[in-house]
Amino acid sequence: MPVKCCFYRSPTAETMTWSENMDTLLANQAGLDAFRIFLKSEFSEENVEFWLACEDFKKTKNADKIASKAKMIYSEFIEADAPKEINIDFGTRDLISKNIAEPTLKCFDEAQKLIYCLMAKDSFPRFLKSEIYKKLVNSQQVPNHKKWLPFL
Repeated sequence: MPVKCCFYRSPTAETMTWSENMDTLLANQAGLDAFRIFLKSEFSEENVEFWLACEDFKKTKNADKIASKAKMIYSEFIEADAPKEINIDFGTRDLISKNIAEPTLKCFDEAQKLIYCLMAKDSFPRFLKSEIYKKLVNSQQVPNHKKWLPFL
């Protein structure tokens, strides 16, 4: 029978890993939730919502769902005066507009890259300096608070 081992990982350490890079933050549900709250406070939550919608879209297998999801993303984030319109350049918006009639799983890739870069260069550094992030880190610095994660 294998021996179970454990290692110590404090909640503070987990929260601190979010500062390593934006991918680490986005891959952690608690980190993503905190980032969304921060973006909402800055009136730019549409960026992460678009990014998440694109991530979900790229996992779509059914051709009918590809078309319907693409149209939903387009109407929600891309078209002029969309409810959650993202800030992308005219060329990217125009290319998506031309290709939306026959969407592929890559039809939003360029816009997603632009939004990711915007978040990575602008929103993410501000998040790390924000009161939201600082409060999370500080609130988790409780003495003798341990979280044990078992693994084989």
